[in-house]
Amino acid sequence: MLTLTMALTYLNEIEVSLVRNPLRKSSKSFWVRSFKSSNLLFFSVVIIIIKLLRKTLSGLILYWCGRLQTRMQNNHHSGHPSTMAMNMREKEKYIETFNFPFCEEATKYQKVAKIGQGTFGEVFKARDISNTKKFVAMKKVLMDNEKEGFPITALREIRILQLLKHDNVVNLIEICRTKACAANRYRSTFYLVFDFCEHDLAGLLSNVNVKFSLGEIKKVLQQLLNGLYYIHSNKILHRDMKAANVLITKNGVLKLADFGLARAFSSSKNGQPNRFTNRVVTLWYRPPELLLGERNYGPPVDLWGAGCIMAEMWTRSPIMQGNSEQQQLTLISQLCGSINPQSWPGVEHLELYKKMDLPQEQKRKVKERLKPYMKDPYALDLLDKLLVLDPLKRADSDTALNHDFFWTDPMPCELGKMLANHTQSMFEFLAPPRRATQISRHHSMPRPTTSAVQDSGYQDRVF
Repeated sequence: MLTLTMALTYLNEIEVSLVRNPLRKSSKSFWVRSFKSSNLLFFSVVIIIIKLLRKTLSGLILYWCGRLQTRMQNNHHSGHPSTMAMNMREKEKYIETFNFPFCEEATKYQKVAKIGQGTFGEVFKARDISNTKKFVAMKKVLMDNEKEGFPITALREIRILQLLKHDNVVNLIEICRTKACAANRYRSTFYLVFDFCEHDLAGLLSNVNVKFSLGEIKKVLQQLLNGLYYIHSNKILHRDMKAANVLITKNGVLKLADFGLARAFSSSKNGQPNRFTNRVVTLWYRPPELLLGERNYGPPVDLWGAGCIMAEMWTRSPIMQGNSEQQQLTLISQLCGSINPQSWPGVEHLELYKKMDLPQEQKRKVKERLKPYMKDPYALDLLDKLLVLDPLKRADSDTALNHDFFWTDPMPCELGKMLANHTQSMFEFLAPPRRATQISRHHSMPRPTTSAVQDSGYQDRVF
């Protein structure tokens, strides 16, 4: 086959030389030098013979290619047991013995308790076997819907977490895996391993025994806004701000967590608007621009969630608990005023503006409705600036951090002393569904369920 191909190539070269350079004196071709004195008829005969030879060689090459392809197909469909079994065994052995130099086995950690579960997967508290006093959080990467390859969403989350290194952002330690073997059908399970945080904010707020002073509330919100300022400065949107995704260590250090929906952003290129998905952010914390179909958005979507979390620090429960996008928009209008071009210039151009039933003649009542909970006037003023309908007028994290709320007495104070009184880890996981109560009414908090697992003086209380 190789000889035929080489012969065909040589014939092509001869033909090109004869046709293009038959009488050029400077030509170095052997054939041209041999026949340059011959007449045109002789050249024509030689070219015809070469073309016939070329066709014959091409036919032979196609014939042998067809034979080879037929033989391969017959081998594949015949399913000879010894050959196929050998190939499968080789593949399995290769997978089982393959060494991943940058991805250690998950057996280095011992699972202690499940502390979270959702559409993203499961999160476990685990002990480092080599250092029994060290605990980590292991987030399982969902692979069920992946026929081949690693989920692109998990790759994005890992890349973002590797980029972000800040005191108020959860720290990704490593990615580890289970060993591929016959028991798991030679498919490894992957885990994202994080520094362990003893609480999440939703779990703390669900516990009536946890009481925050005004200085401690300021510290929580200051750290929250510091984290947002950092990720936005690095051109990252979180896109899932809610109390359950805000972790707090036993020493009172706040960490933004769950970057499963996060993505990089940039200003519009060449005048073309961004086309991000608007199917992000948990409904109760979703800003009005996303509910109305906006796809060219930025950091203000996270600041709306920060405003909802801020109010929750006093109400102890989400302030707008809609059960549909339509109802969520209605609740937003009743609290923040009617959504129209007067309060929000350009809103009429959003895709769903005319498709949603938006209450009109609603006055803005943010301060009025929250005043029974938030006695501090500076706190009310900051909340009013965060829960602004128009994202262009909404306060950013830098403006919020410079607000008088953080620079008047009582000043932000550490949380460690207060949290030292609570020796149980508190997470939202397994909590009874939050009651859809109006923020104008006081309501009781659900009782937590307690597990019997105790480690390092901490009992895991999961909500």
